[in-house]
Amino acid sequence: MSANKTTTTGQGGDKPSEEMLTEATRVPLWDPEHDDVLVCRQVRQETHDVKTFVFSGREPRDFRYSPGQFMTFELPVEGMVTRCYTISASAARPYRLEITVKRVPGGPGSNWLHDYMVPGKEVNVSGPGGEFTTDATSDEKLLFISAGSGITPMMSMTRTACDLSEPTDLHFVHAARTPSDLIFRDELSLLASQNPGLKVSLTCDSTSASHSWTGFSGRLSLQMLSLMSPDFKDRKIFCCGPGRFMDGVRDMLREAGFDMEKYYEESFDFGAETAGTFEEHSSVAPEISGQTFRVSFSKTGHVVECSPGMTILSAAREAGLLPLSSCQRGICGTCKSKLNSGEVDMQHGGGIRQREIDQGKILICCSTPLSDVEVEL
Repeated sequence: MSANKTTTTGQGGDKPSEEMLTEATRVPLWDPEHDDVLVCRQVRQETHDVKTFVFSGREPRDFRYSPGQFMTFELPVEGMVTRCYTISASAARPYRLEITVKRVPGGPGSNWLHDYMVPGKEVNVSGPGGEFTTDATSDEKLLFISAGSGITPMMSMTRTACDLSEPTDLHFVHAARTPSDLIFRDELSLLASQNPGLKVSLTCDSTSASHSWTGFSGRLSLQMLSLMSPDFKDRKIFCCGPGRFMDGVRDMLREAGFDMEKYYEESFDFGAETAGTFEEHSSVAPEISGQTFRVSFSKTGHVVECSPGMTILSAAREAGLLPLSSCQRGICGTCKSKLNSGEVDMQHGGGIRQREIDQGKILICCSTPLSDVEVEL
């Protein structure tokens, strides 16, 4: 004998309207100007020294970002350090973010995340930001070249393309030291088997008896690249990895006669004097006339002359200081500092919130003095 069922459909028994359902299920957008806290929901061990950290908002939030963009994390180590980590997740899955981080010996940010970031822990962030992105579902022929943890923006682009439809014609080349260092190896193999437009080629500098390996061996070379992607000269190339790796890729492509106008790269190198999101083409800077101002650094006591057109970051380096910086274009927010006095012209690219500007903070990489200034450095 079956029981009678009663279904409630709303007042007066009417079915809920599409508008009512949409309103009930709508998730607020993540607002970079106001939202600044992520909660860790999961930690995954990818390799022996690489972990993926999955985050969402305190309350459900819809994250809108382009695959390949990054978030800037404020980590409570050595007082406070700021680090940029590329989102490795698919942009087509908007209710959570993932970053994939390699433990770097002596690296305060990566070691803190590996040792202390656990589900339930909160962290302050800003972003997303960055311009290193492309639509891998377009008709363009693409080639991704990555090494080590430089795989993360490429993985976000590839995952997004596979979620939305499938890559039309994408070759994905990744290099690692050993088979045990290959990040996302199984997932890339699965995606390639499910998406005919995706071709994945992996190479390892060295192999060992403990890990079976039948792929390419040795450092990426022009001959190897020609075997992996015979028509690479016809493709738009995106590259990310350690600085020396990208130097080698650029040299290799120039040797092959590749059109470098179709080459894009990204690197966040906190130890380098210069690090950009895209390859810089050399040019002669115009002479700038104007007044020289004094820049005082309150914490160290240094005082330097800042020539017309010179940024505060350049002045700090002339003083022998090495403030943390990365993109040098006002995008990542790494060099955020307090302006104690004076005025500056700050031409930022979104790496600082308006409320932070109202609190007297600046990005020293893109701020030029308009008067004598004092900066909290």
